[in-house]
Amino acid sequence: MTISDAQHRLLLDNLTTATLLLNAELRLEYMNPAAEMLLAVSGQRSHGQFISELFTESTEALNSLRQAVEQAHPFTKREAQLTSLTGQAITVDYAVTPILHQGNTLLLLEVHPRDRLLRITKEEAQLSKQETTKMLVRGLAHEIKNPLGGIRGAAQLLARELPNDGLRDYTNVIIEEADRLRNLVDRMLGSNKLPSLAMTNIHEVLERVCSLVEAETQGGITLVRDYDPSLPDVLIDREQMIQAVLNIVRNAMQAISSQNELRLGRISLRSRAVRQFTIGHVRHRLVARVEIIDNGPGIPAELQDTLFYPMVSGRPDGTGLGLAITQNIISQHQGLIECESHPGHTAFSIYLPLEQGANAS
Repeated sequence: MTISDAQHRLLLDNLTTATLLLNAELRLEYMNPAAEMLLAVSGQRSHGQFISELFTESTEALNSLRQAVEQAHPFTKREAQLTSLTGQAITVDYAVTPILHQGNTLLLLEVHPRDRLLRITKEEAQLSKQETTKMLVRGLAHEIKNPLGGIRGAAQLLARELPNDGLRDYTNVIIEEADRLRNLVDRMLGSNKLPSLAMTNIHEVLERVCSLVEAETQGGITLVRDYDPSLPDVLIDREQMIQAVLNIVRNAMQAISSQNELRLGRISLRSRAVRQFTIGHVRHRLVARVEIIDNGPGIPAELQDTLFYPMVSGRPDGTGLGLAITQNIISQHQGLIECESHPGHTAFSIYLPLEQGANAS
């Protein structure tokens, strides 16, 4: 069976490996959709552009490409740091293969993003930790709630037998504290209620959060909206998702106010569509990414690995339950939440599947 040029093109266009073809002058002849997605550029518009107009690396890398053309010598580079036109840093492995075609030397570049593999490894570790934490919290909650019920019941019986009504203040304290501890344990466990899913515009959720924050701060903080209007509706529980996003935004507000005046704070809410994204062991053709970015002091490095654990907080008066609850809500929606933070910039990214029945990776 002979494969036609159209079939060759079809194969290249459907490869998940980013593939670029350069001429002897290191100008783009072709890039497949995987390369377009990785570099965030259009192959058609970029045709004929010099390689450094697509992404930047080191001068040594450019010299290596020129040597590959001159000497027809293939080479591979590991964990190269590329910077796309949008300023995004990408860690990749790439292989360069010189090809002789009609007396001219072309360079075939096969680019494998490392960030995705590193992220998937990190995500799997995070999900494993989350499941372990859930089991520990459930076991601990069971051991706490049983004696609490006994303490509360005993305090109620004791209150009935007391001869002096004034002494009931003490039993009331016992009952109230037992109730407070029970409520705290219930919040640690999270809601057992399944999400009430419906097709929802994610921007309605973000706008509701913005209106709540503006009412709380009386316009004292700058909220920046950066929405993708073409984003399709997503299957979510609207009220739960409002709670999840609001928990993150309130944390950002508290972090900003702890260091600066609130009016100097800036929180951005951004929405984008992301293609070919893996969550857990499922690869989705399309997901919605919601980012909440603030210019606060950042999250201490020692807290970043345990950020979503219950009872972990960077504030003396914090309960450490807000982010744990948020992660539980996102997990119930088969989504993913990530955080990247350094002083002056903290970004929480929520990924939600936009297509049902995605293929396993």
